[in-house]
Amino acid sequence: MLRMTNLSKVYRTHMIETHALRGFEIHVRQGEFVTVTGPSGSGKTSFLNIAGLLEEFTDGEYVLDGVNVKGMDDNARSRLRNEKLGFIFQGFNLIPDLSLFDNVDVPLRYRGFNAAERKERIEDALSKVGLASRMKHYPAELSGGQQQRVAIARALAGSPKLLLADEPTGNLDTQMARGVMELLEDINAQGTTILMVTHDPELAVRAQRNVHIIDGQVSDLVRKGPTLAGASASASGQAA
Repeated sequence: MLRMTNLSKVYRTHMIETHALRGFEIHVRQGEFVTVTGPSGSGKTSFLNIAGLLEEFTDGEYVLDGVNVKGMDDNARSRLRNEKLGFIFQGFNLIPDLSLFDNVDVPLRYRGFNAAERKERIEDALSKVGLASRMKHYPAELSGGQQQRVAIARALAGSPKLLLADEPTGNLDTQMARGVMELLEDINAQGTTILMVTHDPELAVRAQRNVHIIDGQVSDLVRKGPTLAGASASASGQAA
């Protein structure tokens, strides 16, 4: 699903070069749930932005679902991102004056789905996150955990093959965070590959694999359980 090989990311100004990623290697298989941990400044955000086609990398290779993204122009990257990826952020990024239905509808309109298909996708996504009965409500009428569920529904409505989550429980209390994690586990069990950055060690160890990033490199790779794809490669083989 996702493979990065000898990848580097360098931020340059007229006075200094900052190496965010160097010799970075990771392989995420179809159906895996992988958490990403590491200290602040370790390169987690750069990695996630590159994985989400939001930033370009400096050197190396990145293959997303069989497509080599190196050298793609902005339009091609945008199309691939819309077709393959879904995003969940720490901030829910819901539009306060739109209902839950309309919040989930926004990205579908950009993708050009007709009204009937949008309605079906929205209702199905909100049903999956347990909010089908509240689709006409507004974000302010929901708890933080419910708002994050709407954000997850918005990502799911586009039928992504890979779901990228950046600290999705960071603004939630412990009980709500566990509920969101259980929902993500259910989504993964239905076949969606998930890559989640988290600072919460309790959540990190619940995933099938935990990738630890430090100084722009993968320093540890631990498999917690079998993948949906039935992969049986060793932890070291996953980083190859």
